[in-house]
Amino acid sequence: MTEPRCGYVAIIGRPNVGKSTLLNHILGQKLCITSRKPQTTRHTLLGIKTEADLQMIFVDTPGIHTNQERAINRVMNRSAAGVIADVDVVVFVVDRFEWSEADEYVAKYLSNNPVPLIVAINKVDMIEDKAALLPHLKFLESKVNAVELIPLSALRKTNLDELQEKIKAHIPERMHAFPEDQITDRSERFLASEIVREKIMRQLGAEVPYQVTVEIEEFRAEKKITHISALILVEREGQKKIIIGTNGERIKKVGEQARADIESLLGCKVMLRTWVKVRSGWSDDERALRSLGYMDD
Repeated sequence: MTEPRCGYVAIIGRPNVGKSTLLNHILGQKLCITSRKPQTTRHTLLGIKTEADLQMIFVDTPGIHTNQERAINRVMNRSAAGVIADVDVVVFVVDRFEWSEADEYVAKYLSNNPVPLIVAINKVDMIEDKAALLPHLKFLESKVNAVELIPLSALRKTNLDELQEKIKAHIPERMHAFPEDQITDRSERFLASEIVREKIMRQLGAEVPYQVTVEIEEFRAEKKITHISALILVEREGQKKIIIGTNGERIKKVGEQARADIESLLGCKVMLRTWVKVRSGWSDDERALRSLGYMDD
């Protein structure tokens, strides 16, 4: 009988490179919320994949920000940095040929880290001239001390198997940390709040106020229906009007789309109530961030 193996894998990168999409496709189900907007992921979240004697615990981190003016950005950076020190493998996700100040910043975070580093070059399905990848791989080798460089497409699931095989090579012999049927450490209540936030970000497009968060005030299962009350917090009256929309049309759409996803997640009928409230300055107040679950003590 083979010994059980279990390891933690951090998924690191600047905002909006596709970290959450990558984790969702590795797990084979939607766990992390995604949108085209940076700062979609704000919390560290575990995604657990168990295959027979092997358990990989993926840590999806918030994007590391060069801008730390607001408390929420500082908290997210601390969260991402704290993860790197406690894992068995780091996957550093970069976007095709792009190498920005933010990527440089992440590379510096990783430079003194002894943990094996795999660089995942994402969105290669959008590269027309694949020959141009070779010099870029050489460039990346000069920037980070990686054990592997893997071009892939998280969205198209290209090379995801290869990535997982390379990760598995670094998973140590260790007892499993979670039951084999568990896929995350987060509660259904938390996942419901994230789904509502995703729908807001997708609905609002360029108008989205980043000072939006969602607090679940009620989560109650009664017979075959789960009753959920979601409070959407913004910082200004104008943001509240944008989210509600003309005659409440936008908030209605957010609610309909979120309810469908939450029903899929929970496997039961959901009664979802949403409303919007102004709480000025919450995203730059560490005490407010703690009460909203952004800071893990």
